[in-house]
Amino acid sequence: MHLAVFLWGFTGVLGRAITLQEYPLVWYRTMITATIFVIILFYRKEFIKITGRELLRFMGIGTIIAIHWVAFYGSIKYANASIALTCLATAGIFTAILEPIVLKVKFNVKELIIGFIALIGMYSIYHFEVQYAFGIMLGIFASILSAVFTILNKKIIHKYPSRLVAFYEIGSGFLFLTLLLPVYLYLQPNVSFVPIHYDWIWLLILSLCCTVWGQSLALSALKKLSSFTTVLMVNLEPVYGILLAMLIYHENKDLGIGFYLGILLIAFSVALHTLMMYIEKKRERKMIA
Repeated sequence: MHLAVFLWGFTGVLGRAITLQEYPLVWYRTMITATIFVIILFYRKEFIKITGRELLRFMGIGTIIAIHWVAFYGSIKYANASIALTCLATAGIFTAILEPIVLKVKFNVKELIIGFIALIGMYSIYHFEVQYAFGIMLGIFASILSAVFTILNKKIIHKYPSRLVAFYEIGSGFLFLTLLLPVYLYLQPNVSFVPIHYDWIWLLILSLCCTVWGQSLALSALKKLSSFTTVLMVNLEPVYGILLAMLIYHENKDLGIGFYLGILLIAFSVALHTLMMYIEKKRERKMIA
């Protein structure tokens, strides 16, 4: 899971490097990724029959993922990579609220508190970086959708191979964006869909490494981890992404004290959850002994 998160850390940097706007960027990403998955699945003979009901579930989740990506890259375009990646850390609080409702289990007060700490960190960034308000709102929306599809995937991931699930979901996302394309072009007639300069190279890296490989690793890990644990581990994605953005784009020059305060609170929430998991695991071992 940590390897998957590290690969996802590059998505913010690549999203800024690619000159395309968020919608065509995600359209190309889903198209290339779905094509790569088809080749892999045919080569490994991993295509298996699924029911129509399950296919509809995959299509629904794939649509959510596509919208999530559009919002995420929109956040990068309207703010910057560091802001967009940090917004995803609020997924913890949304997961803590939504997972008990969807999976019909009891609320975990500790998870709510830890998620709330991450949310305070996000508010600190929003409060001090008002010039990026619209980008932050898109980032938070992407975060909510991230929590939703993580929870929904948790319900069905055990039934099918990870790569097959990823193909159906991302392929469905591409289909959704393609069907919506005439509406988008009508509303945004001046947006270019033609990749220029090094866009094709970045798109291939984004699709092959950050999506195909990263998604396969994450879905495999999700079979053994809870949704909340997965989302909190994904909170490390901003750390990797922000370090890369600072190194490559020097984004630290554009960010104030509120951003760093928010990052510290989010990092604290991740560390606190790790400690909580360690204590609970230790307690379980004592009970077994």
